[in-house]
Amino acid sequence: MKVMLINGSPHPQGNTFLALEEMRKIFAAEDIETEMVHVGNKALRGCIACGSCAAKKKCVFDDLVNETAPIFKESNGVVIGSPVYYASANGTLISYLDRLFFSTQMGQCFDKTMKVGASVVIARRGGLSATFDELNKYFTMNNMPVASSQYWNSVHGREQGEAVKDDEGMQTMRTLAQNMVFLMKSIALGREKYGLPEKEEWIPTHFIR
Repeated sequence: MKVMLINGSPHPQGNTFLALEEMRKIFAAEDIETEMVHVGNKALRGCIACGSCAAKKKCVFDDLVNETAPIFKESNGVVIGSPVYYASANGTLISYLDRLFFSTQMGQCFDKTMKVGASVVIARRGGLSATFDELNKYFTMNNMPVASSQYWNSVHGREQGEAVKDDEGMQTMRTLAQNMVFLMKSIALGREKYGLPEKEEWIPTHFIR
């Protein structure tokens, strides 16, 4: 099994990285493969709603989004980590996620159903729950179960390395990883025995006459 870890911080070894690393230790102990994608320090533009991905089966901007879409496809779980800026996620990360989720959905590149998702947020003090809610919406729009922990998936820290001093936050990361492992393995067993849930044809409602 495999988990994709998305680091939305501009700092490669910052507090977001440390939170994800705490989870990665659990995955490694459970023989779960991981691959980390560093997004926060890249120059990525946002989605322009051109719709080209429906025909091209990939985003019209050929960059990290298309490069990492195969990692997303082969992963059983996805963890999105972000620092908090003005009670929101890193803008570069949001541009990446908008295009990654939209292009793979519109291009029908693969079915995200029952991939386990989790978001992790890091801040000096406030804005954590708002950012946490923002990131979880990517999962709930794509038939992806959202993993929970013993508290909201947040860690406090401002200066590099301070995250490891948040004992409760780091424990929350470990619990989250354990719960993700359980969900991924349970879903794999359920999929083998029962298959994926049946889906109705999508009904888009526009209220246009």
